Amino acid sequence: MSKKSIFTILAILILPLVAFWGLTFSQGESNIAEAVDRPQVFKFSSTMCAECKEVEKTFQELLPKYEDKFVYTEVIVDSRNDMKNALIKKHNVTLVPTVVMINSDGSIHKRIENSIPKDEMEEYIKGLH
Repeated sequence: MSKKSIFTILAILILPLVAFWGLTFSQGESNIAEAVDRPQVFKFSSTMCAECKEVEKTFQELLPKYEDKFVYTEVIVDSRNDMKNALIKKHNVTLVPTVVMINSDGSIHKRIENSIPKDEMEEYIKGLH
């Protein structure tokens, strides 16, 4: 086997691995919200989840009233690739819907792993500081 054949075979095997590494490496921490001086609310949901739609409806009603009180981030988890999101790993999200509320000092105010009534969600939001 000639050197040219060996290099060709190596290129065919190695180039896809390098490309894969480059694409997955660049996804890293870019999905993490920047640190802010306001409370944060992270909502993890799926488009195929009935309870997630209930939580979404609740937030659609509450966000206009409280949009200046906290930073809201929605994370959609619909595929295996989405599970690589750094926020999902950081908050140890294993099921949807999950809502993580964080005070402005970085402490966790409340973690909710299901759908709850609108008035209860509003009380938790009011308690953010």
